[in-house]
Amino acid sequence: MANRLAQATSPYLLQHADNPVEWWPWSPEAFEEARRRDVPVLLSVGYSACHWCHVMAHESFEDRATADEMNAHFVNIKVDREERPDVDAVYMEAVQAATGQGGWPMTVFLTPDAEPFYFGTYFPPAPRHGMPSFRQVLEGVRQAWEERRDEVGEVAGKITRDLAGRELSVGGDEVPGEQELAQALLGLTREYDPQRGGFGGAPKFPPSMVIEFLLRHHARTGAEGALQMAADTCERMARGGIYDQLGGGFARYSVDRDWVVPHFEKMLYDNALLCRVYAHLWRTTGSELARRVALETADFMVRELRTPEGGFASALDADSDDGTGRHVEGAYYVWTPEQLREVLGDEDAELAARYFEVTEEGTFEEGASVLQLPQREEVFDAARVDRIRERLLAARDRRPAPGRDDKVVAAWNGLAIAALAETGAYFDRPDLVEAAVCAGDLLVRVHLDEHARIARTSKDGQVGANAGVLEDYADVAEGFLALASVTGEGVWLDFAGLLVDHVLARFRDTETGALYDTASDAERLIRRPQDPTDNATPSGWTAAAGALLGYAAHTGSEPHRTAAERALGVVKTLGPRVPRFIGWGLAVAEAVLDGPREVAVVGRGTDDPATAELHRTALLGTAPGAVVAVGTEGTDEFPLLADRPLVDGAPAAYVCRNFTCDTPTTDPARLRAALGGRG
Repeated sequence: MANRLAQATSPYLLQHADNPVEWWPWSPEAFEEARRRDVPVLLSVGYSACHWCHVMAHESFEDRATADEMNAHFVNIKVDREERPDVDAVYMEAVQAATGQGGWPMTVFLTPDAEPFYFGTYFPPAPRHGMPSFRQVLEGVRQAWEERRDEVGEVAGKITRDLAGRELSVGGDEVPGEQELAQALLGLTREYDPQRGGFGGAPKFPPSMVIEFLLRHHARTGAEGALQMAADTCERMARGGIYDQLGGGFARYSVDRDWVVPHFEKMLYDNALLCRVYAHLWRTTGSELARRVALETADFMVRELRTPEGGFASALDADSDDGTGRHVEGAYYVWTPEQLREVLGDEDAELAARYFEVTEEGTFEEGASVLQLPQREEVFDAARVDRIRERLLAARDRRPAPGRDDKVVAAWNGLAIAALAETGAYFDRPDLVEAAVCAGDLLVRVHLDEHARIARTSKDGQVGANAGVLEDYADVAEGFLALASVTGEGVWLDFAGLLVDHVLARFRDTETGALYDTASDAERLIRRPQDPTDNATPSGWTAAAGALLGYAAHTGSEPHRTAAERALGVVKTLGPRVPRFIGWGLAVAEAVLDGPREVAVVGRGTDDPATAELHRTALLGTAPGAVVAVGTEGTDEFPLLADRPLVDGAPAAYVCRNFTCDTPTTDPARLRAALGGRG
């Protein structure tokens, strides 16, 4: 019989709806039930594409004896971390503080007052590698609760007080200057892996936000070392197994230092961020590899993650059926030489094995290989390779596909909108721009209420119950600002303004300028989460700084500009110390130091070739964080266009800083020289 999760909209929660565990969703009623029964709460947090979440579910949550023990002695709450990042953040902070590490699945035991007292992540069904079994953990917690309640209460109270005392007050009025950004670049150089690209050791995550900082720093200062680190890292990732050499798109991370073997789940946010980074790299260097990867990643998102309603699904699972009924990580993506021969025949299979580095020994498990492109010297027949790739992709499409998490997360769709809008504009792909517009329409139609408050998720066109957090407001505003620049439709600027106004009103400490991840009127947890560091995505804090700055550049709004600069005080503090973990904040700081530029293109309509050429040249400028407005003379859709006429009847571009403009130009070459970038 299905448990209480059967009514959930989260695909992850629905995966547990038929467990024998009597799961509750996160709710006041669950904690009231724990008080009534006088038992602790077992909180389990994960997400649909999490491999070890599936493993623990199969080993423990589907096991009747384990479930009986959980049901008898605990109130069990299951949370999708992607729906409730606030709950995840609060208790992950406790896990990391107590154990020195974190991850998912996250397993936390709470009092009925939601105070944590015992922590862990994955627990095996039997003792293994020094870890207790999950049932041993259950028994130990049960005994502690029943026999040492006072001790449990003291531990829970101390942990909760410690968490409450961690509130950040880092802010201030000073933005990072030349010195802090130079120190950040030096710190990145020290951690850079010159042989393999990327930063640090295994596992290696795509450093999207750091690369954006490096590209912007190069654009502003001309620092060749910054560009070299960005370009080399992008090439290593694009040639490695972390990139899907057949279908495009990136896996979550590489388990090794060489980008060979990925953790195979594909997340919308990774692909949105990387699509934009590769497009920006092409804009800077003209790299054909960067162009191909940007377009293939955009096409992957549209082909495999787009929902019928026009939004973008959250993720594809790492695991799939290997054809024998086993659910195996990477089964959809890896190849053996024999599988190549079955699809291609001997001659083409031999070439494919050389081209994609498929060996008899394999680079993954059971003799299978992850496809890579390490060859540089050997010359291959491009047309023949393309035909081989098409045949392999068609054969792979016949394999059992990984599961898809169909929920639409507002923040991640905002990132996808920005990436698709810009990529479509750069490479003359109006279909990609249209996909971005459709996703924006879905967010406005489904996620925004009459007060422009944004809901975190939707599924099948139905809005979810969870309120948006800071990253939702900030990343969606970022996407809408990109749409405004690309489409010339001022309504997107208006919607972005509504969202950043909520940031000012509901997420900001007006005294310090610090930002919170949840709104002032959000559900109260044991601590109001607040984290300025970038992780898999830009933090809500740094994303909000960028959106506030972009909106201020479009409108001249001093309150939004001031709020952006005050929020960047944290980057002044953390940038020189931990640059890998505040890359987006550093990128926004580069925009502040550069202006950012405000570009107004006044033309004769978007169908006019001269106007279109100036507009595209402006979009291709590499000036950090530049905003672009395009429209006809006398339009009131964009403040940047006010009182800006044609020049001698010809379309003209005005390049400004703080609404002080250079002489307008009708010449795309002069505009390109003013902004950098490609023609």
